[in-house]
Amino acid sequence: MESPSTGETPAALPRLCRPVALRGTTLRNPIVISPMCQYSAVNGEAGDWHRVHLGRFAMGGAGMVMVEATAVTEQGRITPGDLGLWDDRQIPGLRGIAGTLKGLGAVPGIQLGHAGRKAATQRPWQGHGPLTATDAARGEPPWPVIAPSPLPVADGWPVPAELDRAGIAALVEAWRTAAARALEAGFEAVELHCAHGYLLHQFLSPLSNRRTDGYGGDPAGRCRFPLEVAAAVRAVWPVERPMFVRISATDWIEGGWTIEDSVAFSRDLRDLGIDVIDCSSGGMTGVSATAAAVPRHPGFQVPFAGRIRREAGIATMAVGLILDGRQAEAILRDGEADLVAIGREALDDPNWPLHARQQLCDGSFDGWPEQSGWWLARRARTLDHKQN
Repeated sequence: MESPSTGETPAALPRLCRPVALRGTTLRNPIVISPMCQYSAVNGEAGDWHRVHLGRFAMGGAGMVMVEATAVTEQGRITPGDLGLWDDRQIPGLRGIAGTLKGLGAVPGIQLGHAGRKAATQRPWQGHGPLTATDAARGEPPWPVIAPSPLPVADGWPVPAELDRAGIAALVEAWRTAAARALEAGFEAVELHCAHGYLLHQFLSPLSNRRTDGYGGDPAGRCRFPLEVAAAVRAVWPVERPMFVRISATDWIEGGWTIEDSVAFSRDLRDLGIDVIDCSSGGMTGVSATAAAVPRHPGFQVPFAGRIRREAGIATMAVGLILDGRQAEAILRDGEADLVAIGREALDDPNWPLHARQQLCDGSFDGWPEQSGWWLARRARTLDHKQN
């Protein structure tokens, strides 16, 4: 990863305000909007909510906007409201979103995943538990879940069926075909969801993978399926377009997946042609995507991104309680990561990237959409005149 050598970007410009090149794709800045599930799709198809929800982040100045976890099979949905790319009919809605994001200056990205034993779950605001008869009466019945081993995610949850070799091979193909559909829809970056207790993470962690065949046991066995998926997606994804992998850098649980495991896994991913490791954590136990009983403070996951960047020799993206532009700039300046990902802060302020630019640069409205920047600059002059 490097800044484009156009000669147009002053070296003194804050890193948060500089364009960044990933293979043949250029981001206008290193700010990425994290994939955030909206649980609002119908039959896996994107609608008006998704277009407006994601479009506001592109309008707000982000360098890349990543579409939420998109299921590669119908069985792989977290909830009945998840987006999907297991069928061609799901392409048009996502194509519209990719076009909107690109038209507003952001690189359109998409995350592909499978929930594994965390599938068939209620939406958070409907209970966040396993789907029940009440949900079925509403037209959203539960479906069978799968995992590397027949271990439920928690007490009272369904016991998943253990994947056999044929099932594993079918899922590798499902990821490959979903990536091909994402490409057809116009996405310029793809991310493999290998975190937060979902299927690929379930294979990685010894807490959820008790297999004794070639897809379990030692770290090499537990990494085998995720690496096969990564290789299949990279093979279909164009050489000039970047590929990310989101990992849980640690389970935060004794006997689970560790940062040392993540460094080794990241080296293997680098050798397959992966460009960026998106460094999150937790989620192995409990239903919440990032559930972990650990103290959380601003930037609490940043050290994982820094260590993987240094020891695995691969670009990283830092995520988690990155609250303002100065904090993000320090992360980039100190070499802890190459990109910063913003999630809930962007929900609170979709213009977070534009406000960060103002905070770090001259306070002007340069870079804002003309339709709003012109008005806001005029208002600022009026307010300044009244104060003086």
